[in-house]
Amino acid sequence: MRKPNRRVLPTIIGVSVVTTLAANTAVVVAYGGRAHHAPQTMTGRYVAASSDSALTPPAVAPLGKRLAPQVLVAGSSTLPADVIAKVKAMKGVQGVETVDAVQAMVGGKRVGLMGVNVSTFREYTPEPTAKSDALWRNIAAGDVAISFTMGNDGGVALGSRVPTGGTDHTSELRVGAYATMGIGDVDAVVSHQTAMALGLPSGNAMLVSAPKTDSVKLLKAVRKALPKGLKAVQVDPKIDVPASSGGTTGAANGKVMTASQVQTVIRAAASRIGWPYVWGGESEAEGGYDCSGLLLYAFNKAGIRMPRVAADQARTGWVIPFSQAQPGDLLIWANDPTAPGYISHIALYIGDGKMIVAPHTGTDVQIQTVYFRNFKGAVRVSPQMAARAAG
Repeated sequence: MRKPNRRVLPTIIGVSVVTTLAANTAVVVAYGGRAHHAPQTMTGRYVAASSDSALTPPAVAPLGKRLAPQVLVAGSSTLPADVIAKVKAMKGVQGVETVDAVQAMVGGKRVGLMGVNVSTFREYTPEPTAKSDALWRNIAAGDVAISFTMGNDGGVALGSRVPTGGTDHTSELRVGAYATMGIGDVDAVVSHQTAMALGLPSGNAMLVSAPKTDSVKLLKAVRKALPKGLKAVQVDPKIDVPASSGGTTGAANGKVMTASQVQTVIRAAASRIGWPYVWGGESEAEGGYDCSGLLLYAFNKAGIRMPRVAADQARTGWVIPFSQAQPGDLLIWANDPTAPGYISHIALYIGDGKMIVAPHTGTDVQIQTVYFRNFKGAVRVSPQMAARAAG
């Protein structure tokens, strides 16, 4: 999974914001266990012991009413107060949460990093993450929480210490939790106080929740209210499940891949067999591939633009039952126990119950038999839908 493609988090070099990247929203907590063996509830397994922290955690408020974020807004500097007020006053908006958001280096990887008020931000996270008092106490004490894929698939050990920050200023932070925030491309979360110590911009982003408002309409309304220099994206766009499962998934009118494109994609993916799994990897230059990086590489060889992370690649076509899967289709899983339903793993179907996949750290790109634990379906890829999802 990785690398931002169309989201809105700025990049920091040391303590200075130098540019704004287009990226896709992401998730910010971490989890443990291998992807297809992951349990479905948040347990102590995903939170480092508080006694191991060098700091005493401040008090964290109990969980209040949970609000699903629909839109993420971000810029390179503190959001203007009048803009925040205008968004809060929009019809249907029930919550606006201001955060610090950048692209930063965490454990040698450039990822989306957020600094948050732990007592209020937890209300905007998936239920298992939101309910874990121990997780938020560790973040409040100065730990970093990382995503399930970064921790579990990427091999970053719970309780280990990782350099966090920019190229000019970093701090060794303890990995205090595996947890997902459900906001694509955000793979690390710290407290607002820790973010300030790292030199992140203060309050340069906000999450918007309007539960009874259509997300697309909300996004359009928010964008109209934003001055130049601020960007907004949907937090968790839904995957496209057709109303009928009777084969009407765009096979006609050139909406899906040609036979030649399918063959090219499969050959390209097969050419990477034996290369190591590298979290965030998408090329030989990086020494290997992760699950979505492998697909990015393979589809690019067929001239098809793909978004970078699995959750977005799941929206590049129509979701169909595995019984209808054909070679060239994507296969998707929701393995993240801290964000139920979030697509966190993906592979390429090659027929006869087999797939090409980059599983997790410690393995190589390989052919496997398709398994069905946490399986969410196949995706019949449309090059046009893929291009739109890639931004």
